[in-house]
Amino acid sequence: MKKVLLIFLVLLIWAHPVYARLQIVTTLPWIGSLAEELGKDRVEVRALVKPRQDPHQIEARPSMILAARNADLLIYNGLDLEAGYLPVLIESSRNPQIGPGKTGNLDCSQFVTVMGKLSSADRSLGDVHPQGNPHYHLSVQNILAVALGMTDRLSRLDPGQAAFYRANLVAFQARVREGQKRWASVKLKGKRFVAYHKYFEYLAAEREFAISAYVEEKPGIPPSAGYIGHLVEVMKKSPPDAIITTSYQNARDVAALSGRTGVRSLVVPHDVGADPLGRDWVSLMDRIIDTLK
Repeated sequence: MKKVLLIFLVLLIWAHPVYARLQIVTTLPWIGSLAEELGKDRVEVRALVKPRQDPHQIEARPSMILAARNADLLIYNGLDLEAGYLPVLIESSRNPQIGPGKTGNLDCSQFVTVMGKLSSADRSLGDVHPQGNPHYHLSVQNILAVALGMTDRLSRLDPGQAAFYRANLVAFQARVREGQKRWASVKLKGKRFVAYHKYFEYLAAEREFAISAYVEEKPGIPPSAGYIGHLVEVMKKSPPDAIITTSYQNARDVAALSGRTGVRSLVVPHDVGADPLGRDWVSLMDRIIDTLK
C-alpha cells in the first residue's frame, strides 16, 4: 500500500511540477501591476507604495526592508522619485542581487523618453527632479517601452520561461492597442486644465491638451494666499476646462480655488488602484480618459 501511495505522489508531482516563483518587489502600484501582467503565475509581486499615498513622501519601513531582502528583482520608477527611501532599502536589505548594476535591479526610467530635464536645480525651485519629470507612466509609448524592458529582464532571470513572458507581452500590447481605439474617441485636443502638480505632462503631450497653470506655487510647496489670489484672477480672465488633481493632494486648496473661480475640479486617478475600476494600467487609463472628457 505504501509503495502504491509513493508511486501516486511521484506521478502527481510529475504532472504538476513545482517551481519557485520569482519574488518581485516594486515601488509603485503601476509597476507591480505590469509585473503581474507580464509574469502571471511565474511571479509573486509586492508593491511597497499604496495607491493613495503620495509617492514623493515615502519613508523606508522595516517591512519594506524585509521584502527587499527576499527579492529576486527590485523594480522602481527612477528619476529620483524614490530617492528618499530606495537607497536605504537596498543597503539595509543586504541583498546582493538587487544592488545597482545587478540583474535584480531594474530602473524603469532607462527605457522612456523623459520630459522636463533640468541643467541645474536647487531647493529654491521647490521639489524638482533634475533628471526629468518622473510621472512618465501615463504615456502609452513609455509604458510600452517599459513593458518590453521588463519582459527582457524577466527572461534573463528566468530564461526557461522567456517564451511565456514574451507571449504575455504580446497580449499586453494588444490590450493597449484596443485601449487606444477607445481613448481616441474622447477628444481632449485643445482643452486647457489647471493642475495641482506636474503629474499629467506626459499625458497632455500625447493627447494634445494644455496645462496652463498649477495650484502649487512651486513643485511640492503649498500655494501662498497671494499666489492663489493671482491664480484666481488669471482663471477668471481665461477659464480653463477644469482643475485637475489627484487623491493624495490638497483637496482644500483645490475646493477653495474651484469655489472662487466657478471652475469645476476633477480628481483624476493617478495610479493603479487609486480608483476601484483602475485595476491595471489599461483600465487606469480608461478611468483617466473618462474623467477628463
